[in-house]
Formats: sequence, C-alpha cells, structure tokens
Amino acid sequence: MSRGRLFFVVVLAGVIAAVLWRVLAPSSAHTVVVYVSHDQVFSEPILNDFQRDTGILIKAVYDTEETKSAGVMNRLIAEKANPQADVYWANEPIRAEVLRLRGVARSYRSPSAAGIPAQFRNADGYWTGFSARARILIVHRGLRDKPRSIQAYTDPRFNGRAVIANPLFGTTTAHIAALFNAWGDDRVEVFLDAMRRNGVHISSSNGESADQVARGAFDFALVDSDDVYSRERQGQPVEGIYPDQEGGGPGCFIVPNAVLLIKDGPHPAAGKKLIDYLLSRETERKLAFSDAAQIPLHPGVETPADVRRLETLNVMQVDYAAVAARMQAFQPWLRDWVGH
Repeated sequence: MSRGRLFFVVVLAGVIAAVLWRVLAPSSAHTVVVYVSHDQVFSEPILNDFQRDTGILIKAVYDTEETKSAGVMNRLIAEKANPQADVYWANEPIRAEVLRLRGVARSYRSPSAAGIPAQFRNADGYWTGFSARARILIVHRGLRDKPRSIQAYTDPRFNGRAVIANPLFGTTTAHIAALFNAWGDDRVEVFLDAMRRNGVHISSSNGESADQVARGAFDFALVDSDDVYSRERQGQPVEGIYPDQEGGGPGCFIVPNAVLLIKDGPHPAAGKKLIDYLLSRETERKLAFSDAAQIPLHPGVETPADVRRLETLNVMQVDYAAVAARMQAFQPWLRDWVGH
C-alpha cells in the first residue's frame, strides 16, 4: 500500500472512531454522579437497574466501612465551591439535613415522593426519605419473659443482661437525640443513668450487639431492623420485637434513607431522574425484598412476610432537623455518660 493510501486509511479510521465515540459514548446529559453512604451491596443493584432502564450512565462513589456515612458527606462539603456530584444517597436523614444547612443541597420536589408521609420529607424539598430501617429490640429466642419497650433497659430483671451499641456513633446517637426531643432533657438523663445503674453493657456496634444476643451473652439489645432480619434468616436463635407499640410509649424510631439533589451539580436533569427512580414504589419494593429488608414509606407497597409495613406500626414522631441539631448539643454530656 502506498504511503498516500495508508495515510488516507489512517485518517478515515480516526474520523470513524470519533463519530462512533460521539454517537455511542454517554454524553454529559446521559451521565449522573451519585455519592452513596447506603451499603454498596444493597445500593449498587438499584443503581445498575436505573442505568439499564434509563440508559443514563451511573458514576457512583461509595463510602467505605472505615468512613461510613461521614466520608462522602465531608467530601460533598469540601467540593461545595466546585461540585462533582449530582445526587447524594444517604443511609439516614441526619447528614442530609447537615448538607442542607451547609448550603450543599438544592430543593427538588420529586413527583415520586407523593404518598411518602410528610414526617419523612424536608418541608422545602431539600431531601426526601425512602425505604427505612426501624430501631427494634433483638431478643434471644430462649428468653421467656421478653421485653416490649426500651424501658426494659432499666428493669431489674435484666440487670447486667442488656447491651447497646456505643451511643456516640451511628443510629444509636440519632435514637437518643430523638428521645431528648420527645421526652425532654431531664427524663432522658434519668433514663440513661438508670441504664448505667442496671449494668448495661456497651458494644462497638449494632452488629456486635446482635451477635452477642445471638450467642446468649445478653438477653436483648436495641439495634437496626436489618441486624435482626439477617440473623433470623441465618437461622440464629433471635427474634425482633418492635418496641413501645402499646400503652402510650414513644413508638418505634424510624431511620429512612434520604436522597437530595446537589446544588450546582454537573448533571441536574439526570440527577432529578435518579431521585425520581430512588423514590419510586418499585425501588422500595426491591429494597424490602433484598437482604436489607427495608420498610417502604409509600403505603401499600408489597413486602415479604417478615418485613412490617409502616402503616402497621406505632411510629415515633420525629423532627429530623431537630434531631440533627440535638446530636451536636448533647455530645459532651453523652461522652461523659459513656466514660462512667
């Protein structure tokens, strides 16, 4: 082949490759960047389904176990002046509220949010909750007289026989903050002091608490509902009890996922489509039937037999913005309590 013909072939191949790239490669309008603090094993299949169903390329950044929940939130705050993400999928609404306060979120009222109770949505549309865990009691199956309330932590019958995850971290912190708002400071401080006097053991995490109950080291613990479901499905000798469902108790504390649109993100239209997808009834059904066993917030969504529906529960009335503020305020007191 002559040099002239070879040059022509090379140029033609380059032109064809450029055209194919423009046609086949995802454009910025067909890409969405999402930061995720929900467990990757549960969130990634949902995001893959979105990509398959819409043709929009997903670029996901997940929290690691070492930086769980706070890592991508702090990254979003650091990137505020030059946002790289379009959407944040949080595993609870507290950090979504922090991002709203920091000016990182943009209001978006998704049509898919219709039917989700107002309690689980920011009133101005800055974040919306979906697919929740519940804070429930994991109880050893061999226990005859089983606890029905978080007040069991102060019951002399369970002296030295109850465990709770370190309340300086995770959903235990949020639960105690919600109690401060529901009961008032004095009552919660009395309750927590009574727990200490009753010999409560403090573990490193909800998972460790659940494992200790399953082994019979303790009678019960307050954990997240997925900690219970996973062990029940493994055949471990435990059961879950939704606390304070009768007798005027505070009700069950619900911890929904939350999703928000990032202010000035690079792909806002695609970001809104992803939010619509995450808030859909079908996504909630998928998460209910997954090993996450999450509770749909839309009424009437199909669930497996071992996942309770929200409408069947006595739910604690929670202002998540107030909980976020309270978590900062009581940390010094709580550190003293843990250190006793």
